[in-house]
Amino acid sequence: MFKNKSYIGISFIILIFGIYAVPKIVDRIKNGDVVKGNRLDNVGSKSSKDAKLLTIGPAPKFELTNQDNVKISNETYKGKVYVLEFFFTTCPSICPKMNMSMLEIEKTFFGNPNFGIVSITIDPVHDTPQVLKDHAKLLGVKSASWNFLTGDKATIMDLSNKGFNLYAGENSKVNGGFEHSGLFALIDKDGNIRCRKDEFGNPNIYYDGLDKKGVRDIQQDIKILLEE
Repeated sequence: MFKNKSYIGISFIILIFGIYAVPKIVDRIKNGDVVKGNRLDNVGSKSSKDAKLLTIGPAPKFELTNQDNVKISNETYKGKVYVLEFFFTTCPSICPKMNMSMLEIEKTFFGNPNFGIVSITIDPVHDTPQVLKDHAKLLGVKSASWNFLTGDKATIMDLSNKGFNLYAGENSKVNGGFEHSGLFALIDKDGNIRCRKDEFGNPNIYYDGLDKKGVRDIQQDIKILLEE
Protein backbone atom coordinates (compact mmCIF):
# COMPACT_ATOMS: atom_id res chain seq x y z
CA MET A 1 0.00 0.00 0.00
CA PHE A 2 2.77 2.42 1.01
CA LYS A 3 4.69 1.45 -2.08
CA ASN A 4 1.72 2.28 -4.34
CA LYS A 5 1.30 5.68 -2.64
CA SER A 6 4.98 6.44 -3.32
CA TYR A 7 4.52 5.74 -7.03
CA ILE A 8 1.43 7.94 -7.08
CA GLY A 9 3.36 10.75 -5.36
CA ILE A 10 6.25 10.56 -7.82
CA SER A 11 3.84 10.51 -10.77
CA PHE A 12 2.09 13.58 -9.38
CA ILE A 13 5.41 15.48 -9.08
CA ILE A 14 6.37 14.55 -12.66
CA LEU A 15 2.97 15.73 -13.88
CA ILE A 16 3.32 19.10 -12.10
CA PHE A 17 6.86 19.57 -13.49
CA GLY A 18 5.61 18.76 -16.99
CA ILE A 19 2.77 21.28 -16.76
CA TYR A 20 5.26 23.97 -15.65
CA ALA A 21 8.31 23.17 -17.79
CA VAL A 22 7.02 21.93 -21.15
CA PRO A 23 5.40 25.24 -22.23
CA LYS A 24 8.65 27.08 -21.42
CA ILE A 25 10.71 24.61 -23.46
CA VAL A 26 8.30 24.97 -26.39
CA ASP A 27 8.58 28.77 -26.18
CA ARG A 28 12.40 28.58 -26.21
CA ILE A 29 12.33 26.34 -29.30
CA LYS A 30 10.01 28.80 -31.07
CA ASN A 31 12.27 31.74 -30.17
CA GLY A 32 15.45 29.90 -31.13
CA ASP A 33 16.85 30.26 -27.60
CA VAL A 34 17.54 26.60 -26.88
CA VAL A 35 21.29 26.95 -27.51
CA LYS A 36 21.69 30.23 -25.65
CA GLY A 37 22.28 28.89 -22.19
CA ASN A 38 24.93 30.37 -19.89
CA ARG A 39 27.29 27.45 -20.46
CA LEU A 40 27.38 28.05 -24.21
CA ASP A 41 27.77 31.80 -23.64
CA ASN A 42 30.80 31.08 -21.48
CA VAL A 43 32.30 28.83 -24.13
CA GLY A 44 31.83 31.56 -26.73
CA SER A 45 33.54 34.12 -24.50
CA LYS A 46 36.45 31.80 -23.85
CA SER A 47 36.96 31.12 -27.55
CA SER A 48 37.05 34.86 -28.26
CA LYS A 49 39.56 35.41 -25.47
CA ASP A 50 41.76 32.54 -26.66
CA ALA A 51 41.81 34.03 -30.17
CA LYS A 52 43.49 37.22 -28.91
CA LEU A 53 46.94 37.71 -30.40
CA LEU A 54 49.95 37.28 -28.16
CA THR A 55 52.55 40.01 -27.60
CA ILE A 56 56.08 38.59 -27.91
CA GLY A 57 57.95 41.81 -27.18
CA PRO A 58 59.42 44.88 -28.90
CA ALA A 59 60.71 44.33 -32.44
CA PRO A 60 64.45 44.98 -32.84
CA LYS A 61 65.34 48.52 -33.88
CA PHE A 62 66.76 49.15 -37.34
CA GLU A 63 67.78 52.01 -39.61
CA LEU A 64 68.57 51.15 -43.21
CA THR A 65 68.36 52.67 -46.72
CA ASN A 66 65.43 52.01 -49.02
CA GLN A 67 65.10 51.75 -52.80
CA ASP A 68 64.83 55.55 -53.07
CA ASN A 69 68.00 56.16 -51.03
CA VAL A 70 65.91 57.29 -48.06
CA LYS A 71 66.74 56.29 -44.48
CA ILE A 72 63.99 54.06 -43.06
CA SER A 73 63.76 52.90 -39.45
CA ASN A 74 61.32 51.19 -37.15
CA GLU A 75 60.21 54.71 -36.18
CA THR A 76 59.04 55.21 -39.78
CA TYR A 77 56.41 52.56 -39.09
CA LYS A 78 55.33 53.87 -35.72
CA GLY A 79 51.54 53.79 -35.58
CA LYS A 80 51.38 51.28 -38.43
CA VAL A 81 50.92 47.52 -38.57
CA TYR A 82 53.61 46.00 -40.76
CA VAL A 83 55.02 42.72 -42.03
CA LEU A 84 58.79 42.20 -42.17
CA GLU A 85 60.89 39.67 -44.10
CA PHE A 86 64.51 38.94 -45.03
CA PHE A 87 65.27 38.08 -48.66
CA PHE A 88 67.64 38.85 -51.57
CA THR A 89 66.86 39.77 -55.15
CA THR A 90 68.85 36.98 -56.85
CA CYS A 91 67.43 34.23 -54.64
CA PRO A 92 66.59 31.27 -56.90
CA SER A 93 64.73 29.16 -54.35
CA ILE A 94 62.21 30.42 -51.78
CA CYS A 95 62.19 34.17 -52.47
CA PRO A 96 59.95 34.07 -55.57
CA LYS A 97 57.30 32.29 -53.49
CA MET A 98 57.78 34.77 -50.64
CA ASN A 99 57.44 37.61 -53.15
CA MET A 100 54.11 36.24 -54.36
CA SER A 101 52.87 35.85 -50.80
CA MET A 102 53.86 39.41 -49.93
CA LEU A 103 52.23 40.74 -53.09
CA GLU A 104 49.01 39.00 -52.04
CA ILE A 105 49.23 40.71 -48.65
CA GLU A 106 49.94 44.07 -50.31
CA LYS A 107 46.88 43.67 -52.54
CA THR A 108 44.63 42.85 -49.59
CA PHE A 109 45.60 45.99 -47.65
CA PHE A 110 46.50 48.31 -50.51
CA GLY A 111 45.51 51.91 -49.78
CA ASN A 112 45.33 51.43 -46.00
CA PRO A 113 47.52 54.20 -44.51
CA ASN A 114 48.02 52.19 -41.33
CA PHE A 115 49.69 49.22 -43.00
CA GLY A 116 53.15 48.65 -44.50
CA ILE A 117 55.74 46.06 -45.54
CA VAL A 118 59.50 45.85 -44.92
CA SER A 119 61.75 43.62 -47.06
CA ILE A 120 65.39 43.57 -45.95
CA THR A 121 68.06 42.15 -48.24
CA ILE A 122 70.71 39.82 -46.80
CA ASP A 123 72.92 40.47 -49.85
CA PRO A 124 73.49 44.23 -49.58
CA VAL A 125 76.71 44.13 -51.63
CA HIS A 126 74.68 43.24 -54.71
CA ASP A 127 71.32 44.68 -53.67
CA THR A 128 71.99 48.41 -53.88
CA PRO A 129 69.10 50.89 -53.69
CA GLN A 130 68.90 50.94 -57.50
CA VAL A 131 68.81 47.13 -57.70
CA LEU A 132 66.05 47.09 -55.09
CA LYS A 133 64.14 49.76 -56.99
CA ASP A 134 64.33 47.71 -60.19
CA HIS A 135 63.28 44.62 -58.27
CA ALA A 136 60.22 46.37 -56.82
CA LYS A 137 59.26 47.55 -60.29
CA LEU A 138 59.70 44.04 -61.70
CA LEU A 139 57.40 42.63 -59.00
CA GLY A 140 54.78 45.27 -59.71
CA VAL A 141 54.85 46.77 -56.21
CA LYS A 142 52.33 49.62 -55.89
CA SER A 143 52.34 50.51 -52.20
CA ALA A 144 54.39 53.51 -51.08
CA SER A 145 54.59 51.86 -47.65
CA TRP A 146 56.52 48.82 -48.93
CA ASN A 147 60.21 49.54 -48.36
CA PHE A 148 63.03 47.39 -49.71
CA LEU A 149 66.01 47.98 -47.42
CA THR A 150 69.76 47.59 -47.72
CA GLY A 151 72.75 48.65 -45.61
CA ASP A 152 75.75 47.28 -43.76
CA LYS A 153 76.00 43.52 -44.20
CA ALA A 154 77.08 42.69 -40.63
CA THR A 155 74.33 44.88 -39.21
CA ILE A 156 71.69 43.15 -41.32
CA MET A 157 72.93 39.67 -40.43
CA ASP A 158 72.85 40.57 -36.73
CA LEU A 159 69.36 42.01 -37.12
CA SER A 160 68.16 38.80 -38.73
CA ASN A 161 69.93 36.19 -36.61
CA LYS A 162 70.21 37.90 -33.23
CA GLY A 163 67.46 40.49 -33.39
CA PHE A 164 64.57 38.57 -34.90
CA ASN A 165 66.08 35.08 -34.52
CA LEU A 166 65.31 34.43 -38.19
CA TYR A 167 68.16 32.48 -39.76
CA ALA A 168 70.19 34.10 -42.55
CA GLY A 169 73.71 33.21 -43.68
CA GLU A 170 76.12 32.77 -46.54
CA ASN A 171 76.68 29.30 -47.97
CA SER A 172 78.75 28.86 -51.11
CA LYS A 173 77.40 25.32 -51.51
CA VAL A 174 73.80 26.38 -52.11
CA ASN A 175 72.35 27.91 -55.24
CA GLY A 176 72.43 31.69 -54.85
CA GLY A 177 75.11 31.68 -52.15
CA PHE A 178 72.77 32.54 -49.26
CA GLU A 179 70.33 30.73 -46.99
CA HIS A 180 67.50 32.33 -45.04
CA SER A 181 64.17 31.76 -43.38
CA GLY A 182 60.90 31.96 -45.28
CA LEU A 183 59.06 33.34 -42.25
CA PHE A 184 57.28 36.70 -41.90
CA ALA A 185 57.23 38.80 -38.73
CA LEU A 186 54.07 40.71 -37.80
CA ILE A 187 54.53 43.97 -35.87
CA ASP A 188 51.77 46.07 -34.34
CA LYS A 189 51.25 49.83 -34.14
CA ASP A 190 53.28 50.03 -30.93
CA GLY A 191 56.28 48.24 -32.43
CA ASN A 192 55.65 44.87 -30.78
CA ILE A 193 55.99 41.47 -32.45
CA ARG A 194 52.59 39.80 -32.34
CA CYS A 195 51.40 36.29 -33.16
CA ARG A 196 48.67 33.70 -32.65
CA LYS A 197 48.71 30.46 -30.67
CA ASP A 198 49.11 27.02 -32.19
CA GLU A 199 46.69 24.16 -31.51
CA PHE A 200 48.48 23.41 -28.22
CA GLY A 201 48.34 27.00 -26.97
CA ASN A 202 51.99 27.78 -27.74
CA PRO A 203 53.02 30.98 -29.57
CA ASN A 204 53.56 30.70 -33.32
CA ILE A 205 55.99 33.62 -33.25
CA TYR A 206 56.30 33.96 -37.04
CA TYR A 207 54.16 33.18 -40.08
CA ASP A 208 55.16 30.85 -42.90
CA GLY A 209 55.45 32.94 -46.06
CA LEU A 210 55.77 29.79 -48.16
CA ASP A 211 52.49 28.27 -47.04
CA LYS A 212 48.94 29.27 -48.02
CA LYS A 213 47.71 28.80 -44.47
CA GLY A 214 50.51 30.96 -43.10
CA VAL A 215 49.64 33.74 -45.53
CA ARG A 216 45.94 33.42 -44.73
CA ASP A 217 46.65 33.49 -40.99
CA ILE A 218 48.80 36.62 -41.17
CA GLN A 219 46.17 38.44 -43.23
CA GLN A 220 43.52 37.60 -40.63
CA ASP A 221 45.79 38.80 -37.83
CA ILE A 222 46.72 42.01 -39.65
CA LYS A 223 43.01 42.84 -39.71
CA ILE A 224 42.81 42.25 -35.96
CA LEU A 225 45.78 44.55 -35.28
CA LEU A 226 44.46 47.29 -37.57
CA GLU A 227 41.30 47.39 -35.45
CA GLU A 228 43.18 47.72 -32.15
